[in-house]
Parts: sequence; structure tokens; C-alpha cells
Amino acid sequence: MLTLADILEALTGKRIEPSGLVISEAAIDSRQVIPGGLFFALPGERTDGHNYVEAAFKKGALLAVVQRDMSPQFFTLDLRSGAFDPDATLPAALRSGQPFCLRVDDSLAALQQIAAYWRRKHDLRVIGITGSVGKSTTKELVAEVLSQRYRTLKNAGNLNNEIGLPLTLLRLGPGYQRAVLEMGFYVPGEISQLCQIAQPQVGVVTLVGTVHAERAGSQEAIARGKAELVQALPPAPEGFAILNYDDPWVRSMAGQTRARVIFYGLDPAADLWADEVESIGLEGMRFRLHYQDEVLHLRVPLLGHHSVQTVLRAAAVGLCEGLAWGEIIAGLSMGQTQLRLVAVRTENGALILDDSYNASPESTLASLNLLKDLPGRHIAVLGDMLELGPYEKSGHEMVGASAGEVADELIGVGELSRIILASARSAGLAAEHIHWVSDTAEAARLLQGMLREGDVVLVKGSHGLRMDRIVSALEVVE
Repeated sequence: MLTLADILEALTGKRIEPSGLVISEAAIDSRQVIPGGLFFALPGERTDGHNYVEAAFKKGALLAVVQRDMSPQFFTLDLRSGAFDPDATLPAALRSGQPFCLRVDDSLAALQQIAAYWRRKHDLRVIGITGSVGKSTTKELVAEVLSQRYRTLKNAGNLNNEIGLPLTLLRLGPGYQRAVLEMGFYVPGEISQLCQIAQPQVGVVTLVGTVHAERAGSQEAIARGKAELVQALPPAPEGFAILNYDDPWVRSMAGQTRARVIFYGLDPAADLWADEVESIGLEGMRFRLHYQDEVLHLRVPLLGHHSVQTVLRAAAVGLCEGLAWGEIIAGLSMGQTQLRLVAVRTENGALILDDSYNASPESTLASLNLLKDLPGRHIAVLGDMLELGPYEKSGHEMVGASAGEVADELIGVGELSRIILASARSAGLAAEHIHWVSDTAEAARLLQGMLREGDVVLVKGSHGLRMDRIVSALEVVE
């Protein structure tokens, strides 16, 4: 368990005993603090964690890491360079029996510093996962596979950034043998920083798409950012880079790593590849998997043709980590992977494919392919795709062309969706089957008057549009 002695050593370089105060869990939200916890007061755009130190203490936090001077009511150890005298101040803090603050120059940097220290205290292998599409589902399935043999830690939800990943690592404790960490990317250098903290031995890259191009600048910049993961890996035989052979951007990363490269994809030139992929609707899919001289016929509960790539990534990690095929297949078949796409029923018997968490051109095309595979009248409700930068027009046009071929009825939500609708019309979808609405409430009302038994509805758009509200308005609550 993480102790005060560990925290002080991480931040000052000195092992100071006795200071064995045990920390239960770390948090940046005072509402999530549990007794014995460590609270990091982080300044933010909307609020400042320093305003909630007292609330964190009332919830049971033992320590708060702060970067500004606090009220005299809080005992504070000043850990800034040259200010910390453990002999003078630490005994008094411990004798008080009260929670106290640790004053640092930068509380976020302190979080990252402690997490990096704590990761190095544990002898385990770390699997880093990045890519424009499929990171979270891949993380879940990889963890499912590895858990067949190893005690495995993974990011909760989307804790995949410079805050979430360190918080995840602080959950490490005795017995963990593997950690599966999703790594998000917004700006150059971010994944490199996450790798310095996490020290991954295995890196998985899913796809280089256009999501976040508005911030990153271009697809080339996104590719450079994702490549930071494979560049950080140790050389073979310890390091493994698991790369998507079907994506030229990812395939080219093989020349940027010292790790052993394992290619996966649908091309027989890959090391691990699949063919005869068949969607079996909501029951999942089946396909044939090839590795060296082995051919396996598999059926898994993941939805849609595109999910075969997720399976290949998880299988490749399992092979790199020494699992037998029986263990890998058991993990793939567990059916407990938390997919962002969820199927729900409406009161009149229509089926809604809720993929409302977020959207990029690549992920939306994959979801449209799943819609096409399912029987029934196809209705696509597509919202704006944000943060595409220079790919905004072309990305929406690409989605519109596909929607025009797949959908029997198409509803666009938001201003950018007008591009989708125009492209669908050009692809041959009749004008009377194309509808535009300004917000999700209007979309829900339109659907309520349109749906009938046997319809299949895809709901997808960027998180900022809150497309999930459409699903909430329509699904049956049991």
C-alpha cells in the first residue's frame, strides 16, 4: 500500500521514517474521496480543487497535495526545494492526528511524480494502448484476456490522460502482474509523457484517424503523436509493438521502435490475421484466425465486422505475454467487455444501437456497417463530429455517402450534420427520407412519431451534442 513515506520519497528524494501513514486511494474530486484517501487539489478552468480541501478532509482524506498557501487552520508541510525540514515539521504533523497538506510547486506534477515512483516500485509489465478509434474496447478485451492468467489492473472508464493515468497507477498494490493502460492523445508530447510515467513494455496502436485533428493539426501530426508509444518501448525481447498492418500510418511505425513488431490485420501479410469474417447480428461475429501455421475458427460476442480488429489486438497481447490459445479464447469469449455501443429496445419494439458516447468518421463508418448487417428498416441518427479540424468537411461527406447507402431514414442533428445529409442525398437517398433537426430533443420527438416494430436505429454523434439524451427519451425503463 502507498504510504506517506513513499509520497515524501517520491517528492523529495528522501526516505523518511517513521512516516508509515497508509493511503487508501487517490482522488482529484472531493466527492470521490474515501476514508484514508489522498486528495490532489488541481486548479482547473471551471473550478479550483483548493476550494474543496476542507470537503476532502471531511470525507476522510488524510492528506491533500496543494500548490498554493492554505488557511492556517490546515497544518501544512512545505515540500518545496529547501523548505522541508522533516525533523522539525513531520513529527508535529503526525502527532496532531489531523489531516494535513503537502505544499508543492505544482500539484499535477506532484501527482505524476508520485505515480511514476509508485509504478517503478512494482515489478509488473505494462501494456499501453493508443489510437484514434477502438482504444477503450481494446483495453477492456486485452484486460479480459490477460486476466485469465494474471492479476490485471486497467484504467477505469476514460482515465487515459495526464491526470487519469497517474491516478490509475496509484491503485497498484501487492499481487498485480499486468497493467493495461489506455493512452489518449491531444497534443504532441502527451503520450511520451504518459510513457515516462507508466514505462510500458508492450504498445498497441489501433488506427490513425482524424479525431482531434483540430487540436493536433493534421493526420500526420496525429500519427507522430501516436508513434511516441512505440518509440518509448524497450528493445526486443522485452518490448513488443503490436501494429495495425491495414493502416499505412500505423504500419510505418515499425521503423520507429526497437521493440519486436507484431503486425495484425485482415491482410495475409500480417503476422496475426483474420478472414471469412461474418457478422451474426447481436450475437456477435465469427471468423477464421491465422497465426504462423495455426488456423482457428472463432465466434466472439463483439458486434460488427470492425470488432475483429479488437479481437486481433487482444489475441496478439495474449501471445506476447505467454498465454496459451485456450486462455486467449476463454478471455475473448467472456462477453463481459464493456462496449460503448449498447443495444436497447423501445416501447414499440424498435431496436436502438446506442453509440452516442463519441464520434469520428472512422468509428461512425464502422457503426453504419453494423447497422447494415442487422435486419429491419435502418434509421441513422447522426450528429455533428467535432474537433476534425481540416478534415471537417471531408469527414462528414464520407459519413454521409455511407449513410446514403445504408439508411432508409436519415436524421441529422446539429449544423455540421447538414454536410452529412447533403452527401447522403448525392449518394441517392431520396429527399423525403432525409431530416434535419437542431437538437436532441427535436430528434427524439421526430423518432417517437416515426418508429415501428422491427426498426433498427443507430444513434451516434460527438459527446458534446449529448446524443445519449435521444436514447434516454426512447428506451424502455424496466
